[in-house]
Amino acid sequence: MASTPPPNFSWIEPNKLAGLALPTITTHYKYLLDSGIQHLVCLCETKPPRYDTCPGLTLHHIAIEDFCPPSLDQIKRFLAIVEDSNSKNEGVGVHCHHGHGRTGTMLACYLVKQRKMTGNNAIQEIRRLRSGSIETNEQEKAVLQFYQHNKQSI
Repeated sequence: MASTPPPNFSWIEPNKLAGLALPTITTHYKYLLDSGIQHLVCLCETKPPRYDTCPGLTLHHIAIEDFCPPSLDQIKRFLAIVEDSNSKNEGVGVHCHHGHGRTGTMLACYLVKQRKMTGNNAIQEIRRLRSGSIETNEQEKAVLQFYQHNKQSI
């Protein structure tokens, strides 16, 4: 079966973590598997269509309302999925509807934790890598608060 990149697909950390928009067809999921992504984190309120058409791809659902920020617990859950998957050399893809707001927020939190970036620098870097990312003041605030939380727990 052929594979097709899902919309707005890009690596943040090659072979470890990618951001994307909502995958909708089987060839999108096949592309993820072909690219080394075995785990898909869905941040939409509902699970993506046809996600079960590609055995070998594990779906993790963290429902966040559109244009809203994730909670600290949701951020920690996402980062634990990435850390656990990467420890087994398994890649992770994360998506919301367009791959901007919720996805960008989680990706920026990943940079805060993994690359020890400040919240502002992580936001700027994700926006540089993925234009249109982190859409609301509340989402920016979630990254900045995660930075403060992470700094205190080191």
